[in-house]
Amino acid sequence: MFHLPFSSFKTELSVLEKDLIVPESIYSSPTHPSVTSFLKRCFDLVGGLIGLLVTLVLLVPIAIAIQLDNPGPIFYSQIRCGYRGQPFRIWKYRSMVVNADDLKHQVTNQAQGLIFKNHDDPRVTRVGRFLRRTSLDEFPQFWNVLRGDMSLVGTRPPTWEEVSQYEPHHWQRLNVKPGLTGKWQAQGRSSVKDFETIVKMDLDYQAHWSLRHDVHLILQTIGAVVLSRGAC
Repeated sequence: MFHLPFSSFKTELSVLEKDLIVPESIYSSPTHPSVTSFLKRCFDLVGGLIGLLVTLVLLVPIAIAIQLDNPGPIFYSQIRCGYRGQPFRIWKYRSMVVNADDLKHQVTNQAQGLIFKNHDDPRVTRVGRFLRRTSLDEFPQFWNVLRGDMSLVGTRPPTWEEVSQYEPHHWQRLNVKPGLTGKWQAQGRSSVKDFETIVKMDLDYQAHWSLRHDVHLILQTIGAVVLSRGAC
């Protein structure tokens, strides 16, 4: 959960890129229009900048709350796979105990397929449950949006362990950039626990993508967060 030195981060990425076998069909498939859309990128830059400013405003109170509840790092980072499997480091406010990754094997996976979910995960702290319910834990990812690793709207960014087990049809969901939100987060959040259902929702997003659709999903996400629909 601690920030790795840049050299260590580059080494970690190099190892993952070497070990991850990306199907040739991914590189030969047509580039999805959302990836090259100038308007979508502008939308991401504006939204990412606003979101990052809000993140910085909330940094002090969230940092104090995290430290009082479970002393340790304020941020949590993890390697995720983005567009066409390209690894990148994602950022979140820490919502679990410091040694959460080491305790994962003790928690039962309540999801089906290549995702990990547990509604009552004992590793989540009291402050962490609030951060997750309000999606505040995701706000540092606005930095990833500004960097271009992610988009405001896209698909859920999977872990390397998940992608390393992908079947050929699962790779199709990585034909667009991962997003802070998407159809799964807007219309299901944590209530959807079947990976194949998530894949279908991601592919449906790709088939119906437009900037207007992105705005609609963002509004749906805000509504889901406000009403705590599908939150855990």
